[in-house]
Amino acid sequence: MNSFQLTRTLDEDAAETALRADVLHGLTRTPKVLPPKWFYDARGSELFEEITRLPEYYPTRAEREILLERAREIASESGARTLVELGSGSSEKTRHLIEAMPALDTYVPVDVSESALRGAATALLADHPGLRVHALLADFTSALHLPDSPGPRLVVFLGGTIGNLLPPERAVFLASVRAMLSPGDALLMGTDLVKDEAVLVTAYDDARGVTAEFNKNVLAVINRELDADFHTADFEHVAVWNREQEWIEMRLRARSELTVKVRALDLVVPFAEGEEILTEVSAKFRQEGVRKELAAAGLELTQWWTDAAGRFAVSLSVADGPVGRS
Repeated sequence: MNSFQLTRTLDEDAAETALRADVLHGLTRTPKVLPPKWFYDARGSELFEEITRLPEYYPTRAEREILLERAREIASESGARTLVELGSGSSEKTRHLIEAMPALDTYVPVDVSESALRGAATALLADHPGLRVHALLADFTSALHLPDSPGPRLVVFLGGTIGNLLPPERAVFLASVRAMLSPGDALLMGTDLVKDEAVLVTAYDDARGVTAEFNKNVLAVINRELDADFHTADFEHVAVWNREQEWIEMRLRARSELTVKVRALDLVVPFAEGEEILTEVSAKFRQEGVRKELAAAGLELTQWWTDAAGRFAVSLSVADGPVGRS
């Protein structure tokens, strides 16, 4: 008999509290910055789905190609009986893995959206009799306490989302993942790879302007949730390749000198003409760099798969010593 259980680790007002803190901190510092997680209200999620279908945006297609071709190999290599997905959303990508894992006992999706967790669980349980789903309503960037479930465990972190974290943040995150694992458990991670600058920039600045609308959606979120008066037309979407850091930066650039009020915070934010808000960093990786970052967290890279064009990689790494399981 299949089953569904949901554990909440977020307070009902956690998102509002976090948004207020991020906006207050980010718009009063120099340079200004807003975390990319605030793109994703309902409209932002729709826009991102549209982005994944754009001809310029290759990562989603490239990662799906790898998962489709390698799902059985991943299942065999990991031997997983529990699959934990961080930032699970609709769980669409992991369906390929779940279908390749007949011995899978438990699926643990982790997301900040309860509706996404419940919707994905309903669809999965209809297709996979006997599967247990224990969803966690949680922020995966915070320490997680996973439910009891049979090992080995495979923690899945896809979409190249690791690239949205700065190097010190990646170190903390990977260490937190390692703390969830026991020897024999593994991490499956998607990473976008360094490539031609023109390919990278157009992936984040498409001809139809969908990414520009997605970027500006963070302003609409602040307007709605914090009673601000941003005008999206006052800001220009900018995507640039930082060669030194090997990451894409998405920014919003003020077209003229202006002032914005965020009434819920009693905050007045001045902008000079040309002043920018950094809204996203998307790091691109090389295999040896990924290996070193994983090793520093106590994880050993054992498998490295790329799409046929070599644009994107999915890696499997194993816990290489006793740390414990939470």
